[in-house]
Amino acid sequence: MKYVIGLDYGTDSCRAVIVNSANGEEIASAVHYYPRWKAGKYCRPEANQYRQHPLDYLETMEGAIRQALSESPLGTAENIVGIAFDTTGSTPVLIDETGLPLALLPEFAENPNAMFVLWKDHTAIKEAAEINRLSKTWKIDYTAYEGGIYSSEWVWAKMLHVLREDKSLRTKAYSWIEHCDWLPALITGNTAPEKIIRSRCAAGHKALWHPSWNGLPTEKFLTALDPLLAGFREHLFEKTYPADKRVGYLTEEWAKRLGLTTNVAVGVGAFDCHFGAVGAQIKPGAFVRVIGTSTCDIMVVPSEEIGDKLIPGICGQVDGSVIPGLMGLEAGQSGFGDIYAWFKRVLEWPLENIIGKLNFPDATTKENLIKEIVENLIPELSAAAEKIPVSESALIATDWMNGRRTPDANQLLKGTITGLTLASSAPLIFRALVEATAYGSKAIVDRFLENGIEIKEVIGIGGISLKSPFVMQTLADVLGMPIKVARIEQACAFGAAMFATVAADVYPTVEEAQTAMGHGFAYEYIPNEENHQLYLELYKKYQAIGRFTEIH
Repeated sequence: MKYVIGLDYGTDSCRAVIVNSANGEEIASAVHYYPRWKAGKYCRPEANQYRQHPLDYLETMEGAIRQALSESPLGTAENIVGIAFDTTGSTPVLIDETGLPLALLPEFAENPNAMFVLWKDHTAIKEAAEINRLSKTWKIDYTAYEGGIYSSEWVWAKMLHVLREDKSLRTKAYSWIEHCDWLPALITGNTAPEKIIRSRCAAGHKALWHPSWNGLPTEKFLTALDPLLAGFREHLFEKTYPADKRVGYLTEEWAKRLGLTTNVAVGVGAFDCHFGAVGAQIKPGAFVRVIGTSTCDIMVVPSEEIGDKLIPGICGQVDGSVIPGLMGLEAGQSGFGDIYAWFKRVLEWPLENIIGKLNFPDATTKENLIKEIVENLIPELSAAAEKIPVSESALIATDWMNGRRTPDANQLLKGTITGLTLASSAPLIFRALVEATAYGSKAIVDRFLENGIEIKEVIGIGGISLKSPFVMQTLADVLGMPIKVARIEQACAFGAAMFATVAADVYPTVEEAQTAMGHGFAYEYIPNEENHQLYLELYKKYQAIGRFTEIH
């Protein structure tokens, strides 16, 4: 038996899954939550600042792998042959000349600017705007293969922002690295900044990398953007690698820390949504939606099919960023499940602030009561909202509470709810929010279709797709397309496991790993045609309100 480990680093936790490479059987899995992140450290939501400490990543990796191994049959650890990582992105950090994230230096241990800047951190809106302005006047438009609009969620804007904000970092900041590149480099001992194996996925979609201009933007461009970026390019990279390549093997130190052997091959990392699409058995014509706190939408297209066409307003088109040999297309929404979570928090307010302060009942009863209500809020809202006919969807919301990723990134946008009356109930508002996330999804689908990209099927993966029938049926009705739901819950971790088999030479290509290890689909949502026609009219109102919001 040959086993592999897929590591999926999400917004809140690290998930480890041990998989039989022969048939995709899950042997064991474990989820560990980032302790500092869970405690709310280093984040300022009111300022759109979201930072994560590198120790959160290391501690949860060790904990999740060791727990999964402890729940596996005896002898499993000795037969692990490969490991691969996916992470959120763009989630970069400044590093010193040894490749160490600055937050791991004693003087920066509690400095949020020295930590990983999480994907949803929007503190770099100003820097992103400057990159866009300069790109449009430069002889090369470096944003061309990233949808023509650079986002504050991406690496160059973020790194420039923390350098500007924090002078104390500048003497130690030698280079930067994405989360998905740091972990493979660390556990293989390949951390010298100029020699780190860099992910094609991360570099192509977020770092303005493209082979037609020899890698990254020129030093002249970067220093014109800001002299603070002087020297960074020479400490970075020109070549990038797809996820079917091997970074190296576990060092003795990390083999011991993880309870594995030094025979474990480590694959090139990538972003979670790209590996999730692979875990869901993506192929040309499939539109894969990774649905969670936000969404990420992935497609693969034969290069000869897309040719020189540039699709405006998406998150990039990169050769080999998903499956080597195919053009990877990325889009997504900056808020999806996060929008439902926001409404849930609004409704929770009186529980802690009124019930929690009452003199009766006793503390244990109050705690259990609050917990029971909180756990049932979304299920009960969904059940009630589902009973409201589409014809009575009197409220229109926009899904931009965390800005807009695609189409046409604009992180300055805010969410709206219109049509409120004294009769607007909690279920009606919740239904409007669910419909808004579906309308945002339709805008992305339409952008692909308008540019000649054929969509033969829609595939949903992630917790919402498996656990929220109301959301998924609404999405199918708005799109007017059937949606298949991948059977495996941890599709991103399984995609990482598939790539780990290629890194370990179990399979020559990831397509063969997909065939051998894929789990197929759990069920399919079929659109209600009557509802779809009603939603087409409501979608026009969503578009009109969106245009008004952008202007004002």
